Amino acid sequence: MSGVQEFDYSVDVLRALLWQYEEWPDLQALLSAKQEWFTENQTAFWSNWYTDVFNLKTANEFGCSVWGVILGVALSIGQPGTGARPVWGFGAFNQNFNHGNFGRDSAGVAGLSLEQKRLVLRLRYWQLTSDGSAPYANRALQDVFGTGYVLDHGDMTISYVFPDAITSELRQILTEFDLLPRPAGVQVNILINPRNDFGFAPFYNNFNHGAFGA
Repeated sequence: MSGVQEFDYSVDVLRALLWQYEEWPDLQALLSAKQEWFTENQTAFWSNWYTDVFNLKTANEFGCSVWGVILGVALSIGQPGTGARPVWGFGAFNQNFNHGNFGRDSAGVAGLSLEQKRLVLRLRYWQLTSDGSAPYANRALQDVFGTGYVLDHGDMTISYVFPDAITSELRQILTEFDLLPRPAGVQVNILINPRNDFGFAPFYNNFNHGAFGA
């Protein structure tokens, strides 16, 4: 995604004015009016289209919907119903402490926020365009998340390592959509802050400047 082609949408109508007509004010006025029209309706339109649709980093809701169809990925998460299992809660609607429910009677669909949709689409792009190797996977991590790295264990498994804590929403997306690039037949593990040691600064130093964990 870092190599997205830049486009020049400008149209210079006045270039069509031949030198022998440069002293014709009526013709210049006509071309100037046409130039204003092109600037407003041509240049601005395609500039907005690039931002709102073409660029996955800035696409709006409509642009994400278009890319969802192109890339063949759903932009929602299915939520199964509780079924016959009793749902614990308070009152007639089994409400929890935040007035929500601990379970649901039927299956449903949870929508994604705009930023989550962009994330899913960018991961899908990398999944479709990369060869799944560790270098490509690392490039995908840096492009989409700006952090993390990939460990190839040499046994048909790889691990995506996130050195910092990630949100529960992001963890659900990584689990539900399975979009992290990988070679065919290779199992993916997701490790989040795998060291998980208590300490200070990036090396988990204790008060004696050693580490609490090995």
